[in-house]
Amino acid sequence: MTPTIFVIDDDPAVRDSLALLIGTQGMRVQTFEHAEAFLQKFHPDEIGCLVLDIRMPQTSGLALQDILNLRNIRMPIIFITGHGDIEECRRAFRGGAVDFLTKPINAPQLLDSLKKAIRISIQQQEQVTATQDVRQKLERITERERLILRHVAEGLSSKEIARELDLSPRTVEAHRAKLFEKLEINSLAELVRFYLHALDATQPSH
Repeated sequence: MTPTIFVIDDDPAVRDSLALLIGTQGMRVQTFEHAEAFLQKFHPDEIGCLVLDIRMPQTSGLALQDILNLRNIRMPIIFITGHGDIEECRRAFRGGAVDFLTKPINAPQLLDSLKKAIRISIQQQEQVTATQDVRQKLERITERERLILRHVAEGLSSKEIARELDLSPRTVEAHRAKLFEKLEINSLAELVRFYLHALDATQPSH
């Protein structure tokens, strides 16, 4: 998926100049006059980042950041402002901003920030994809196989698991083989890594 830079600024001159600058670097860019227009067209699974004016009528840049965080949308944000305010800057970074730039925008600085933001966005999307894959694989296994997965990952032998679950060692071995097959795993190390990913994937999001 091609990364998209979303520029949101109520000043058309700023939008046009930033779109031109970003476009000349071969990046895909979309511009919006206000946050509401952006929210109507934005898809949470898109890769890219926001170049966001901090002070706008209606919904401010910081308010939009809050909305995205409440919706658990981790789109990297580069804030831009014509008025450097320390408290706004601090709040932006607390909310997860990648950078905070003052107008007039320094082109090399913006481009460096964009590259960093896109890397973050790609990493986040890869993490989402990996989590979805783990959850889909977990749905393939039975409750008993989940128990055996946990015990194997914790280092118990087949005999120890058999005693723990009141099964025969041969039954445990059969379940282990099924786990490797269903989870598309070839080694014990991969099984342990899968189990750790599964713990993360099944944690409630905040």
